[in-house]
Amino acid sequence: MSRIAERYEAVRRRVRDAADAAGRNAERVTVVAVAKTVGPLEVRAAIAAGIKDFGENRAHEFIAKHGLFPDVRWHFIGTLQSNKVQHVVGKAHLIHSVDSLGLLERIDRVATTMGTVQSVLLQVDIAHEESKHGLDRMEVEELLRAASELKGVEVRGLMTMAPYARPESVRWVFCDLRALFESLAAMRFNGIELSELSMGMTNDYPVAVEEGATMVRIGRAIFGR
Repeated sequence: MSRIAERYEAVRRRVRDAADAAGRNAERVTVVAVAKTVGPLEVRAAIAAGIKDFGENRAHEFIAKHGLFPDVRWHFIGTLQSNKVQHVVGKAHLIHSVDSLGLLERIDRVATTMGTVQSVLLQVDIAHEESKHGLDRMEVEELLRAASELKGVEVRGLMTMAPYARPESVRWVFCDLRALFESLAAMRFNGIELSELSMGMTNDYPVAVEEGATMVRIGRAIFGR
C-alpha cells in the first residue's frame, strides 16, 4: 500500500468516526483530495488508492490535470476569475467558490452557450476574515433568488473556509453555515434543492463532519507536506 493510500484510509477512518459520533452516515461525506501542490504521479497514486474526487484552485492547473485524468471528478475550489470561467465550465464536476452575482451570471452565460448546466456552490464568509472571499448571509439569499431564474447554473449548496485555529474553536463557523443552509433549503427557491455543504480541511475536517459537512477538502492529510 502506498503512503497516499495509507493516509487516505486514515482520513476515511476519521470521517467515519466523526460521522458515527454525530449519528450520520459516513458514506454521505465526499472526500475531495486537494491536488494543488502535487503532480501527476501523486494524482495517479491517489486514483489507485480509490479517490474519485479531486480539487484544484488555479485554472491552468485545473485544465492540465483534467486533461491528464478526465475520468475522475475535478472540483474547482479556488477563486475563479471571470476571464477563466470558459476554461472551467463544462469540465468541473462542481465549482465551490461562487462569491458574487457577476460570477454567477458569467458562469450561466458560458454554460448556456456550451449547452450545459454547471453545478456550483455559493461561498459564504462566515468568519469575516479579511483574507477570505465570500458572501455575507443576506447576499446568499439574493444570489439564490437570482439563480432560480438562470438556466445554465445549478446551485447545489454552500461552502465556507474556517480560520486556521484549534478545531473546537472554529466549530461555530460550521454550525452557523449548517444553520444558514437549513434555513435556505427550507425556502426552496423556485425548486432549487440544496444538498451539499463543503466545509472542513485537513486541520478541522472531523469537526466539520460532526456539524454536517457533506464534502471535506483535504490536501496535506492525503498528500503530505
